[in-house]
Amino acid sequence: MPDCFRPRPDGIDLFVRLTPKSASDGIDGVGQASDGSLHLAARVRALPDKGAANAALERLIADRLGVARSAVRIASGAASRLKTVRIAGEPAALARALEAALAHAASKR
Repeated sequence: MPDCFRPRPDGIDLFVRLTPKSASDGIDGVGQASDGSLHLAARVRALPDKGAANAALERLIADRLGVARSAVRIASGAASRLKTVRIAGEPAALARALEAALAHAASKR
């Protein structure tokens, strides 16, 4: 499992690089930043205007991991492409759901 998240007692922190204004919403897999850190590569159709892209990212992650929308929030990086998304829930179950979402994204390429 790629190290693009950090478990917490009450969920996980997911590191994401978001591309707004895309042709479609989706998860593209795991990418690597110039400093060597790993992140989930995601894209949304929404514009980065008035939080629309962040809200679309929260919906996308909630949908792909099968959690309530209220369990997902941007913890840091709201105005940046690199974000930390906090997801509430059981960490091991969330890690399995993330692994399944990444496998699904890989199968579509």
